Formats: sequence, structure tokens, C-alpha cells
Amino acid sequence: MKIGITCYPTYGGSGVVATELGLELAARGHEVHFISYAVPVRITEASERIHFHEVEVMNYPLFDHPPYALALATQMYNVAASEPLDLLHVHYAIPHSVSAYLARAMLRPRRVPFVTTLHGTDITLVGIDRSYLPITRFSIEESNAVTAISEYLRQVTLKEFDVQRPIEMIPNFVNCDVFQPAKDNSRRAEFAPGNEKVLVHLSNFRPVKRVPDVIEIFALVRKEIPAKLLMIGDGPDRATAEWLVHQNGLASAVTFLGKQNQVQGLLNCADLMLLPSDLESFGLAVLEAMACGVPAVCSRVGGVPEVVRDGVEGYLVTPRDTKTMAARALEILTDAGRQERMGKAARERALSQFCSSRIIPLYEKLYERVVAGI
Repeated sequence: MKIGITCYPTYGGSGVVATELGLELAARGHEVHFISYAVPVRITEASERIHFHEVEVMNYPLFDHPPYALALATQMYNVAASEPLDLLHVHYAIPHSVSAYLARAMLRPRRVPFVTTLHGTDITLVGIDRSYLPITRFSIEESNAVTAISEYLRQVTLKEFDVQRPIEMIPNFVNCDVFQPAKDNSRRAEFAPGNEKVLVHLSNFRPVKRVPDVIEIFALVRKEIPAKLLMIGDGPDRATAEWLVHQNGLASAVTFLGKQNQVQGLLNCADLMLLPSDLESFGLAVLEAMACGVPAVCSRVGGVPEVVRDGVEGYLVTPRDTKTMAARALEILTDAGRQERMGKAARERALSQFCSSRIIPLYEKLYERVVAGI
């Protein structure tokens, strides 16, 4: 098939999943056309089956805010008409599904359907705002098919938006051949030369991720055992986190790595993943760590319990209860047998439930139904 994919080309979960989906589809022989304002961050090399089409927005004095949704719709139309595409797949409802709706209308009488994948804050934060709720509901209803990345998000959408269109749950995924346990300790020695325990956090450092809680949890852990912390990502709460590190005298123990396109070589040298978020619709960072054989301590929120089973691949704790999270982290880090069992369980769960080899065919079957008009 010829598939147009639109996403935010950033380090958020929706952009990562959309990009990885495109890469996996191309590897399976499909032709993928990314349509966005920048090249998605995880596209690191050229491919004959992967194409990028930049959305250019006019800067005109009349516009206080550039009309990106209209420029995107126009570029979707242009790409679909010239390639020609079999369908469009948009990730994150606002404004991508609205733009796809406009592009589909412009392409008539030729039929180019579009699929909308809901990722989280497009529903729980932006879409549910009264300013956007009606158009978010409309774009969902007008989609030829809708998917959600977790059962939690599917149920929230059905309840809060009262939509009649069926929503199919297709979970996030990970390439288990790329994300896998380390074959040696080379990178681990780089960050923990004294064989300290290595904890890791990966996010876009937004307030919902509770990055200051990561520092607090780590400070409590380090009072008990030698440990290092890797902070992968960037965002509005990085400055606060760095300040807390210095206030707690942890500068020599915490490494801020910033945004990273390839995180597997960092995750697989860790002993434990921390994700103390206030809300997660899925928890992709945790899944990527699990595929690397790394157990996790996470908040019991949103779709995370669909990924991590409490006491099996890690522990689930009430959000903001940093003392309990630190205690659970120490239970894992101070018991080699427990850490090994949970790490193996984490890898096995990723392999059995969330590998791309299992999930991508679900999207392919969905595309076939949508293109056929079923």
C-alpha cells in the first residue's frame, strides 16, 4: 500500500509510535509518506520506501497564528493526489484528523479514507477542553476508522465524547529486535564505573511526568545504596530537575542526556525504570525498557496497568507517593534474584504481547478493511 502518515515529529509518545509504525510498514514492503512540519525524530536514515513531505505554513501579517491545520490539509491533498495514496493515517486527533477530513473532501470523487489513532492528551487534555470538544468529536466520528493505544483510552473516549463510531484498541508496540537486553556492559561502565545500580527515566519532561518526583525517589534510593540516575529527554521541567539535583548534592550521580533519537543503548544498561507520572495513556517508555529486560516502578494510572503487572514486571504505586516508590525500587535493586526475575518477566511480556511483529499486522488488516470500505 501507499500510506500517508501525519504526526507531531517530536519526542512525545504519539510521534515516536507513528514514526516507528512507518518504519515497520516500510520494512514490510509498503510505501510510506510522512506529512508534517519537520522530519520525525526517529527517522535517522534514508529509505527507498520512506518519503517526507514538509508542510510549509504561510507567515502573513493578517494571521496572529499561522493556520497550520489548513496548510496540513493542503499538503495531504497534494501528496495523496500526486503519489497517489491509498489512505491517510493521522496520529493525535487535533488538528490532524480535521486536516485529513478536509483533504478527503477535496479529493472527491476519488476515495482516500483516513484512520485516526488517539494517543492520550489529544483526548484527556486538549480534546476534552470545551473549546475543542465538538470538533474533536466530529473528527472522530468522520474518520473511516479510529484506534486507541490502550483500553483505558478507548473507554475514556467513548465516555467523555459520547461517540458512536467504533474504536478499536491497538496497543503501542516495540521492536524487540532493536530493544533487547545488552550483550555486554560497555555502556553501563560508562555511566556507573563503580558498578553502582543504574536507574533511568525517559520522558518529555512535562509537568504530568512528575520529573521532580524522579529526583526525590532517586535521592531516597541513594541514601541506601550506591546508585546513578540517567535522565533521558528534555522539556519544561528540566531546569527544576537540575536545580533539585544540585540542592540534594546529587550532581555527580545524575546525568542529563537530553533528547536522544536512539534510546535502546541507554535503556538496556539500566537496572530499573522510573515513571511516576500523574497520567499515562499507555507508558511507551516503560515498554521500551521492559523489552530491554528492565523492570519498572510506575504510577498506577491510565493504561500503565495494561503494560506492567504489579509484582511481576515491576511495581505500581499511587501517584506522588515517592516514599513508597523509593521503597519498591529498593526492593528490586537490593534483591538480585527479584531483579533478575522481574527483568526476565518484563522481556517476556514485551515479546508475547507488544512486539511490532505482533502489532503491525493488526494495522495492516485495519488498512485493508478501510481501503475496501468494510
